[in-house]
Amino acid sequence: MQKPSQQEKTAIARAFTEALPHCRALGMEMLSVGEGEAAIAMDYDPRFVGDPKTGVIHGGAVSALMDTCCGAAVMSHPRAPSITATIDLRIDYMRPATPGQKIVARATCYNVTRSVAFVRAVATDEDESRPVATATGTFTADHALAARHGEEKP
Repeated sequence: MQKPSQQEKTAIARAFTEALPHCRALGMEMLSVGEGEAAIAMDYDPRFVGDPKTGVIHGGAVSALMDTCCGAAVMSHPRAPSITATIDLRIDYMRPATPGQKIVARATCYNVTRSVAFVRAVATDEDESRPVATATGTFTADHALAARHGEEKP
């Protein structure tokens, strides 16, 4: 089997993300994906509040959003295989998300080696000038595993 086209990689990343039960449970919506970049939104939902006094969304929900977005960016990168998993993800919480507002994560896969993909991400609410959180991460880019699943090496 040959390496998937960029259009197929984008479709795989979108379908995989949309099929994940935790993505559906958190109400994640894929805004865009392709060429090593992804954007995913998560609407405000009182079920995900981490502080009932303030109504601020729990950091775990923000973390899941950013991790998923980073993975989609890797899966859609032209030099990465369509299979990936998180190796390490560092998230710096800059401020609480504003209660009632949608959070959008945007991720870019900026480097892919033989075995690791490197990603940066930022999450914002409606005030896009002030990040809610930023992330840097490493993800698997196991071309041998992808080949065993029928995907040719680049």
